[in-house]
Amino acid sequence: MNLNGILGIVVMWLFVILACSDNFTNVGKLNAFIDIPSVQIVVIGTLGGAFAAFPMKTLQLMPSVIVKAFTNDNINYVSIIKMLVEFAEKARKEGILALENSANKVTDEFLKKGLQLAVDGTEPDLIRDILETDVSGMEERHALGASVFSYMASLAPAMGMLGTLVGLILMLGNLSDISSVGPNMAVALITTFYGSLLANCVCTPIATSLEKKNAEEAMSKNLMIEGIMAIQAGDNPRIVEQKLASYLLPIDRLRAIKGK
Repeated sequence: MNLNGILGIVVMWLFVILACSDNFTNVGKLNAFIDIPSVQIVVIGTLGGAFAAFPMKTLQLMPSVIVKAFTNDNINYVSIIKMLVEFAEKARKEGILALENSANKVTDEFLKKGLQLAVDGTEPDLIRDILETDVSGMEERHALGASVFSYMASLAPAMGMLGTLVGLILMLGNLSDISSVGPNMAVALITTFYGSLLANCVCTPIATSLEKKNAEEAMSKNLMIEGIMAIQAGDNPRIVEQKLASYLLPIDRLRAIKGK
């Protein structure tokens, strides 16, 4: 579980509630920020826009996408590099066919597929093309999930402004009734508040988390591709190690290089 992501959203909501209730000293003030028509305009309007913009088969995946956003995948680039270097050493000493048993034991299906293609003697350009196509497909699928929440993040404030206009129209259309000014003004202002809250404290963090996870997974796959291509080319394991370590941040490179 990605505790940082969950904690971040909890902190955002907590400080909003603190501000709305004078640091919990006047919880009754929270009632002023509760308005059902405003919730309907923003939440239902935003969800309706998402239903109109995306196919149902995409929206049905959103529960699992949300879980993905708050799940810690624990991608260990250093471990990936060390494993590829071990494969390079074995291929260098015993030949690439010696990797067949090792490939069958790999749990990552992408890496297993690439190693098996290399062991089978597939042309390097074809291996790279197959694996990069897989990565591109993965990125497109992940980007689709993030795009739903990015779209909702852009739509929620617009729905909030729509609610503001509704409230102002109702207020200006009935100024003779002083008692209606307060409730209509509340709808006008609170709807904008809800739109900003939904966009910035829910949708944007989820979309950003998904984009980050997509980038991390794509990087791990690209590491594997470069490692597989280097192994098939018969590169020196030390060269493979240095080449793959260059993908990492400087702070992680020493951990990826043997003896450091």
